[in-house]
Amino acid sequence: MDRVLNNFARRAGVLLSFDPAVTRERQTAGLSGRYTVTEGFTILLAGSGLQAVKNADGGYALVTATAGSNNNAVLPTVTITESADPTAPYAGGLVARGGSLGVLGTANVMDTPFSTTNYTSQGIDDVQARAIGDVIANDASVRNTNGNGGFGDSYQIRGFTMSANDVAFNGLYGMVPLTRMPIAMVERIEVLKGPGTLMYGMGPSGGVGGAVNLVSKRAHEDPISSVTATYLSNSQFGLKGDIGRRFGENQEWGIRVNALYADGNTGLSGSNQQQSMGSVGLDYNGGRVRWSLDAYTQHEDTRNFRPQFSINSALTAMPSAPSGETNLYQGNTMQSDDKAVATRLEYDIDDSLTAYGAVGYHVAQSSQNFPRATITSVQGATSVTNGYYDQKVTSTSADVGLRARFNTPGIRHTMMLGANMLDQQTDFFYRMAATGVVSNLYSPVSLGALNFARTEPTPQSQTRLTSFALTDTLSMLDDRLRLIAGLRRQQVYNHSLVTASQTSNKTAVSPVLGVVVKPLENLSLYANYTAALSSGGFAAATAVNAGEAFPPYKSKQYETGVKVDWGRVTTTAAVFQIEQANSTTTTINGLSYTSQDGRARIRGLELAAYGELQRGLRFNASGTFFATEQSHTANGAADGKEIGAVPKHNFNLGLDWDTPWLTGLALNTRITNTGAMLYSNSSSLKVPGWTRTDIGARYISKAAGQVITYRANIENLFDKNYWVMQNGYVGTSSGRTFVLSAQVDF
Repeated sequence: MDRVLNNFARRAGVLLSFDPAVTRERQTAGLSGRYTVTEGFTILLAGSGLQAVKNADGGYALVTATAGSNNNAVLPTVTITESADPTAPYAGGLVARGGSLGVLGTANVMDTPFSTTNYTSQGIDDVQARAIGDVIANDASVRNTNGNGGFGDSYQIRGFTMSANDVAFNGLYGMVPLTRMPIAMVERIEVLKGPGTLMYGMGPSGGVGGAVNLVSKRAHEDPISSVTATYLSNSQFGLKGDIGRRFGENQEWGIRVNALYADGNTGLSGSNQQQSMGSVGLDYNGGRVRWSLDAYTQHEDTRNFRPQFSINSALTAMPSAPSGETNLYQGNTMQSDDKAVATRLEYDIDDSLTAYGAVGYHVAQSSQNFPRATITSVQGATSVTNGYYDQKVTSTSADVGLRARFNTPGIRHTMMLGANMLDQQTDFFYRMAATGVVSNLYSPVSLGALNFARTEPTPQSQTRLTSFALTDTLSMLDDRLRLIAGLRRQQVYNHSLVTASQTSNKTAVSPVLGVVVKPLENLSLYANYTAALSSGGFAAATAVNAGEAFPPYKSKQYETGVKVDWGRVTTTAAVFQIEQANSTTTTINGLSYTSQDGRARIRGLELAAYGELQRGLRFNASGTFFATEQSHTANGAADGKEIGAVPKHNFNLGLDWDTPWLTGLALNTRITNTGAMLYSNSSSLKVPGWTRTDIGARYISKAAGQVITYRANIENLFDKNYWVMQNGYVGTSSGRTFVLSAQVDF
C-alpha cells in the first residue's frame, strides 16, 4: 500500500505524509484510469480503515478513519476491477505496462512476442528530456548518434542507424521534423526493437533496427495548468506552458495546448539557439466514436551547431576527442521550420467490428551552412570546406483499416485489415565552396566565406510507400498461448527528379510470425520472425553520386526471449539476428560515394530489468552484446569483416530514489557505457568507447497554494570528451551541462 500511495501522490503532484507503520503489511488493489485526487485516495484506501485528509497547505496526511476533520467518516465500499488498459504505468511509473503495436493494436508487454519499451510522461519529465534520444537511450540497445546541439537527431537501434525521419507520430510516418521533435508535446514514447514494417508500415528512410512512435498529449479528466521556467547552461532561458481541459456533459471533448520558447547560449562555445513551438491536441470520445486532431508548428534558429567529421582513410589511430565546448565549425548557422496537422477517426460499427482512418500533412524546411570536414591527421588537423545545404520535404501520410473481434471454438481472434501510404517529396539546394580551409580540432579557425548565390531548393526526389496488411492475433488456453500471424504487401517507388532514368519500383510481401507462451501468469516465453521491405533511399546530397536512387531491400529478423514480471520488477532476456542490405561509404579524392554492397548481419543478446526495487527506489538496467558480419560483398572483399559503428557491448544503469529524510525530494543518476567500434564498414580504425555519468534531483513543494516541482540535472557530470559515432562520421560529445527548471501546477 505505501508504494502505491506514494506513486499516486507523485503523479497527482501533491504532498502526502504518513507514518510507515500504519501501512506496513497493508495491501491495496491499486487503480488505473482517470480520477480526481480525492477519488484516487478513496479507492486506494477502501476497506483499510485509513483516509487521506487534506491539510490547510493543500497537502494530504494519512490518518485512521476515526481521526481528522471528519471523525465519524465511513469509507465507501468500492469494488476494484483491474484495468485492461496496457498503457497504465508499471511500478515506479517511468514506463508503461504496454503500448501500441500499430495494426496489431495495444497490448501489455507480457502478451507480445516482441521487445518493446513504453516511456511515460513521468519518465520523460524526470530526466528533463529535450529530445527523444534523452529518453530512449535509457535502453542499452539504443544510442544517440549525434551530440546534443547537432544539426539534427539520429539514433541507432540494435546496431542499425535510424534517422528522425523514421519516427512515427500517433502511428503516422512523415509527421516528425527532420531535425528534432519538440518533446514538450509528447505524452508517451513507444519503442519497438526490430523491423516494424508489419506493425507500422515502412519508414521513409528505411531503418530496420526498430520503430519509435510518439504519442501526443491529451486532456485528462483532471484539469491541467502548468508553467515551467527552464535554464540550460551556459545561458539559455526558456518558458513552457501546458493547459488541458475536458468539456461536455460526459467530458467527451478534450483540448490540450502546449507552447515553448527558449533563447540563449548553449554549452558549445559561441553557440546560440532559439526555439519556439506551439501545439494543440483535440479529441472526442463519444463511446462508439473517437476522434482526434493534432497540429503543431516549430521553429529553431541556431548559430554554431555541433559538427560531424569524416576520417581520412590513411589514419591508423583516432585523435583524442576535443572538448565538448569547442566550436569546430565557427560561423555556421541553421534554421528549421515545421508545420504539421494530423487527424484520426475510429468508429465501432458494432461490438465486434471497428473502422479507423487517419491522415496527416507535414512541411519541413531547413537552411544551414553544412561544411564538409575531414580529419586528416592523428594530431587533429582537419580540412573544412564551407557550403550550403537547404532542404524542403513535403509529406502526406494516411492509414485506414478494419479491426474485427470474433471467436471460434477455443480460440479468440482479433483480425486486422489495413492499408497505409506515405508520399514524400524532397527538394534541396546543395553547393560547396571551391576551396576549403585548413583547421585543427584543438585550435579551430573560422569557416571560409561563401561567394556564390544561394537559390531556393529545387525538386530532387520522390518516394511513395504503399502497403496492405492482414493480421490475426489468436488467443487460446485462457490467454496462456498467443499466436500472431500476418502479411503486408508493400510497394516502394523511388524516383529521382534530377535524373529521369533513376527510378526504382519494387513490390514484395513481408510476413510476421510471433508466439507467446505463458506457462505461468507472470512468465512469458516468446519468439518471432519478421521481414520488412525498406526503401533503398537516395545517395546523400553530400555524396559524389547525390540523388542516385537505390533499389529497395529486404531485411529479416529472428528473435526469441523470456520476460518475467516479479510484481514490482520485470526482467527480460532476448537473442536476435537482423540482416539487411549493406550500405557503404567510400572516399574518392576527398569526396564520399554511397553504395550498396552485399549484406549486413547483426546478432545480439539483450538483458534488461526495470521497475521498483523497493518503495521509492525506481531503476532500469540493461546490457546488450553485439556480433556483426558482412557477407556477399563485391568479389568477397569484405566478407567476414565486422560492420562499422557497432560496438561490442553497451550498458545502462538508471536509479531514481525518494529520499526518506525529506518528503518530496528525489535523487537520480544514469550511467551509460558504449564500447569501442570500427569507424566504418571498410575501415580497421577503432573509435574508443566511453562512459558517461548523469545525476539529478527534484523536489516537490507547496507555495502560495500551488504545487511547485523543482528539477536539477547535470549531464556528463565528469565532463568526459568522447566521440559520438555513426557509420562514416564522428561527432563531438556534449560537455558538462546543467539543466534547471521550476514547474508550477495551478
